[in-house]
Amino acid sequence: MALNNPALSRNPAFRSGAVAAPEATGLATAEGLQELYEAPSAGAAQTDRMTVEDTVVKTVLLFVVLLAAAAVAWFVPALTIPGLIVGLVLGFVNAFKKNPSAPLIFAYAAAEGLFVGGISSMFEYLYSGVVMQAVLATLVVFGVTLALFASGKVRASAKATKIFLVAIVGYAVFSLANMFFIWFGNSDLAFGWRSATIMGIPLGIIIGVLAVLLAAYSLVLDFEFIKNGVANRAPRKMGWYGAFGLMVTLIWLYIEFLRMFAIARD
Repeated sequence: MALNNPALSRNPAFRSGAVAAPEATGLATAEGLQELYEAPSAGAAQTDRMTVEDTVVKTVLLFVVLLAAAAVAWFVPALTIPGLIVGLVLGFVNAFKKNPSAPLIFAYAAAEGLFVGGISSMFEYLYSGVVMQAVLATLVVFGVTLALFASGKVRASAKATKIFLVAIVGYAVFSLANMFFIWFGNSDLAFGWRSATIMGIPLGIIIGVLAVLLAAYSLVLDFEFIKNGVANRAPRKMGWYGAFGLMVTLIWLYIEFLRMFAIARD
C-alpha cells in the first residue's frame, strides 16, 4: 500500500533519451511532419514514464504469478505457513525499498500466492463455497471503489488518511494480539476473540466490516498514487510500486472476506 508518491519530488525536465525537436532532426518538412502525425503515440517503453496502461500490465503479471502459486498450494497446503512468512518478509522489504525491484515484487507475489492458495484450500474444505463468495465480494468492492474514484466522487484527503493510519495501527495491534491468543490462549474459539459475540453478532463480523472499509480506502490511496505518478511523469519503474500496492490491498481484502464468511457460517 502506497501512502506517499516518491516521484513527486522528481524533475522530469532533465531526463535522458529526450526526443529532439523536428528542426534538429531535419524533419521540419511537410513529409516529415506528416510522418510524425501518422506515427503511433509513444508508450511507456519509449518515454520511460509511468502510465496507467503499463501499471495495469504489471499488476496483471503479478496476479498471474500469484494465481499460479496459489494453484500449487491449493493441493499442497503445507506450503501455507512458509508462504506467509516469506511473504511478510518480502512485503516489508518491498515497502521500505527506495527504488522498486521487480524480481523482489514477483517473489512476493509467488510467496503470497502460496499463502492464499493454501489457506483458501483449508477454508473451502471446512466451509464449502466460501472461497467463491470471498472472490466475488473482493471483485465487487474493487470495481465499486474504482468506479467511484474514476468518477471523482471519492478522493483521498489528508484528514481521512490520518484517521486511516490510526485505524490501521489499531487493527494491526488487535490482529496480532488475537493471533497470540489463538496460539497460546488454550481457547476453543476457532477465530479467537473474533468468535466472541456482541448482542448476538460475532465480533469478527464487526471487525471485518471495519477492515473492509479500511481496505477500500487503501484502494483509493493506491489509485491516487498511480494517478499522481502518471500526472507527475514519474519514472516507468514506479509502476511496480502501484502494482505492488494494489496486490497487497486486494490480498488483505480477500482474506478479510474469507474470514468473515467463515465466521458467519459458524
